Amino acid sequence: MDDKVKEIARNKKAYHDYLIEDKYEAGMELTGTEIKSIRRGKVQFKDAYISFVSGEAYIKGMHIAEYKEGNRFNHDEERDRRLLLHKNEILKMYSKCKMQGYTVIPLRLYLKHGLAKLEIALAKGKTLYDKRQSDKVKTMQREIEKAMRY
Repeated sequence: MDDKVKEIARNKKAYHDYLIEDKYEAGMELTGTEIKSIRRGKVQFKDAYISFVSGEAYIKGMHIAEYKEGNRFNHDEERDRRLLLHKNEILKMYSKCKMQGYTVIPLRLYLKHGLAKLEIALAKGKTLYDKRQSDKVKTMQREIEKAMRY
């Protein structure tokens, strides 16, 4: 990562629940109090997902806490926020979601050169068997690394 990138939040559960296919970097359309709250790290996207409405991508379910000093100009914490992506990226993701059963989820939120960026991924849900298999591989890797140390 570049030294100008500061990670704010990460969706740890995404790698456990989904098989990640493609990753994209998206900007977000934010208000003033939202970016101030993001800079303080008051963000959660545990149940967040990306939906497509009339050719535009929106993130739904992302919680940005109220900015304490925001008074009457504060934002709605759970509002839908428009993502800034190229049109061909939106069309590609939308077509895969409609035809092939993919979903688009947020992976992490970070500040890059002072701007809030969201890393999103085109993903397919894992079955219980896949989750067990990936846990098994992870455990074996840990044991191998532990044996290599001694």
